[in-house]
Amino acid sequence: MKIDQQTVEKIAHLARLEVSETEVAEMQTGLSKILNWMEQLNEVNTDGIEPLIHMNTGTNLFRKDEAINTLNREDGLKNAPKRTETYITVPKVVE
Repeated sequence: MKIDQQTVEKIAHLARLEVSETEVAEMQTGLSKILNWMEQLNEVNTDGIEPLIHMNTGTNLFRKDEAINTLNREDGLKNAPKRTETYITVPKVVE
């Protein structure tokens, strides 16, 4: 399939790209090659072939999500530079 200069300029405009005349010519060639390749792929017989959802066949193994307390309050506040009895104190950043 042949792509003309107007089509490349329209695509560039829609993509908000500024392209020079030499870039338009390069893009014409590149887009034509891509569309020719897609036409070749459309000619391949894919009857009986299931579409891929993922490229690999592996599955994720997830561990059970269990909430556990691994750090108590005193240990969490132990190294805080400024703190109250229950909270870390930080400088005010929003007026």
